[in-house]
Amino acid sequence: MKRAELFFTFVLLPLDYVALVAAGFAAYSARFYPIFTSIRPVIFDLTLQKFAPVVMSIAILWLLIYALSGLYRTKRPRLFDELVKTILANLAAMAIILGFLFFSRGLFESRFIVLASLFFVTLFVGIERLLIRLLQRSLLRAGIGARHIAIIGKNKTAESIRRALTDQPSLGYVVIAQFESFNVTAREKLLKFKQRGELDALLLADPEMGREVSQEILTFTDTEQLGYFYAADLFLAAVSHTQMHTYGGIPIVEVKKTPLDGWGAIYKRLFDIVISLILIIITLPLQLLIAVALFLEQPGRVLFSRLPNGAKVMRIGEGGRPFHYFKFRSMVKNAHAFRFDPAFVKKYGNIRNGTPLFKLKNDPRVTHVGKILRKLSLDELPEFYLVLLGRMSLVGPRPHLPEEVERYKPLQKKVLTLKPGITGMAQVSGRADLDFDDEVRLDTLYIENWSPAMDLRILLKTPLVVLGKKGAY
Repeated sequence: MKRAELFFTFVLLPLDYVALVAAGFAAYSARFYPIFTSIRPVIFDLTLQKFAPVVMSIAILWLLIYALSGLYRTKRPRLFDELVKTILANLAAMAIILGFLFFSRGLFESRFIVLASLFFVTLFVGIERLLIRLLQRSLLRAGIGARHIAIIGKNKTAESIRRALTDQPSLGYVVIAQFESFNVTAREKLLKFKQRGELDALLLADPEMGREVSQEILTFTDTEQLGYFYAADLFLAAVSHTQMHTYGGIPIVEVKKTPLDGWGAIYKRLFDIVISLILIIITLPLQLLIAVALFLEQPGRVLFSRLPNGAKVMRIGEGGRPFHYFKFRSMVKNAHAFRFDPAFVKKYGNIRNGTPLFKLKNDPRVTHVGKILRKLSLDELPEFYLVLLGRMSLVGPRPHLPEEVERYKPLQKKVLTLKPGITGMAQVSGRADLDFDDEVRLDTLYIENWSPAMDLRILLKTPLVVLGKKGAY
């Protein structure tokens, strides 16, 4: 582990303590503000001299709660997850402290200080950790504290990984070399990098190199004290969650498809209903404006819900079941038929050629209003109704065309485990720029690791991706 990582992990402890103590004093001071004393006069006798040692002692207990909540692990979670963990830890600490303060009448009578402390702790610690995170990312962008990594493999997966690490220096990695295979030449060059102190880890980006090569690289990294990463194939991604059973004395491994089972499924459905209903009401004036604009540009249906032959537009949903799909029309009439016209496809080119998907980078079928809608993803607003009806979810894999699903490989059909979503991990990680296998891998990762926090993070990130126009065709 780099010294910079250890430093930022260690420095959180004293900074959190300072923030906690400062929050306590801020709450104490706020109680004596005229605006509050005019509402309720101070009737307790608690001097600052008496209050200070109590706050400093409680801050130590608070740090212990933070430690038990995993807030001082060397591998820090995403910022959103870290803030959520901090809030939950604050609530847990406050509940414990209230139990102690119940027996201390002098302090417990000032409920204002107790509640204000919770507010200031959340504010101060949140700001402090955000500033530390911003400082760390700034240093990583400058190459300070970054881990130097060499990539083994030169396939599509390797190029995607290299591009991601190069384009996002805040991830904390610098790619210093890339080798097609782990041969004698590669080994010698890697040893030279290691001797100069320019190599920290290897990343095997080609999961099809075979077990023998993987073991050889693992042995090399063990011998040279280097980190080791590898890109998991679709099968490994699909079995990332397992549960052990014992039947008749024989260990049996059960592959858990998704955490979205039982109460998880109930929560997600309730969340979809409430949020989609709110979003429908908020965006209703915009929906009416879009409908008028589409009708004025090209009189007729404002929704894309029927094919040229009059059949309903269908998508494949959860469990491989088809459902009637609709969104705002963004193309000329009978646009769907062009995708089956060989001359049209040859002229404009399918950028997803070789995959089950069809995508044109500069699609001539898109209307003027449609270009604006697509640019801002406003053509998908009617999908909120599909979420409300239970055909889709706010977050999930992309909606799939029947003809696309027919061409899916068996492992790629894993994405049909859940309802398709308006947005998803693949959409906020690259949108249309992603290779189809990478898209499936990300959707599989979401399916296997779903959590309420993950849904919230994806939803909050979606507007930023849309406004940033990342990969939006």
